[in-house]
Amino acid sequence: MTEITRSLIFGRFQPFHLGHLKVVEWALNDFEELVILIGMADESHTLGNPFTAGERIWMIREALKSEGVDLSRIITATAPTMNIYVGNAYYIIKLVPEIKTLITRNPVIGQVFGEAGIDVIEPPTFSREIYRGKVIREKILRGERWENLVPKKVAEIIKKVGGVERIRVAGCRD
Repeated sequence: MTEITRSLIFGRFQPFHLGHLKVVEWALNDFEELVILIGMADESHTLGNPFTAGERIWMIREALKSEGVDLSRIITATAPTMNIYVGNAYYIIKLVPEIKTLITRNPVIGQVFGEAGIDVIEPPTFSREIYRGKVIREKILRGERWENLVPKKVAEIIKKVGGVERIRVAGCRD
C-alpha cells in the first residue's frame, strides 16, 4: 500500500482569507492531502476570535468548494486553546491523521513541531501584509471595505452569521 503524502496547516482562520486559500492551493501541488487544523476552537465572540469553530469549518469548506478544490483531499479538525510546547505538539500529532510535515509561518509553532519530529515547511507569504485575519477584523470594526480580502463565500457566511455586528460588539467590549 502506497503511503499518502499529507501535511498539516494549523491556524485560527479568523476568518479564512485569500492568503489562506493561496497557501492551500500551493500546498496541494506537493501533497495528496491536507489536514486543516482549526486552533483555539473553543473560543469565539471576541475581537481576536470572533467566529466559532463550526463557522470556520463552514467558511473553509465553502471557500474551497467554490474555488474548485477537491474536498476529498482536505481533512478538517479542531483543537482547543493550548499553550505552545512540545507536549501539545505531540497531542496534535495524535489528534489528526498521520502527518510528516507542518506548513506554518509561525516560528514558535514550527520549533515545537520540529522538536516533536515533524518537518516544517514555510509557505510563501502571498501578500501577508494585507491577507491577515487581524487586518480584516480591524477593517470590519472600522466599517472599511474588507470583502475583497476573503473568498466570496466567506464574506457571505460572515454576513449570514452576523459576524460584522459580532466584531463591532466585541470591539466595544475590548
